[in-house]
Amino acid sequence: MTQQLIVGLIVAAAAFYAVWRWMPAGWRRSAAHKLAAGTHRAGLVDQERAEQLAASLAKSSGCGSCDSCGSCGPKTAANPSESDKAGQGPLSSTHSR
Repeated sequence: MTQQLIVGLIVAAAAFYAVWRWMPAGWRRSAAHKLAAGTHRAGLVDQERAEQLAASLAKSSGCGSCDSCGSCGPKTAANPSESDKAGQGPLSSTHSR
């Protein structure tokens, strides 16, 4: 009986993790703030720790998520070099036939 209970808890924890991981980012942020606020209201953590908990739970792990993790390249194009501005870039007339 005890083994079945332990296995059931492990399966439930794995299912909760899978649902949390693949939940849309907006839902995950909202649920993280509600969960952190609930732990603060219950007296389990103080306000600062509740904010840290909400921030850590709202983050996504890995790529492929709609959440902004900052791993993508810069959103603005890099400035062209001085040689490109003067017409001496890689496609200048000296390189073409």
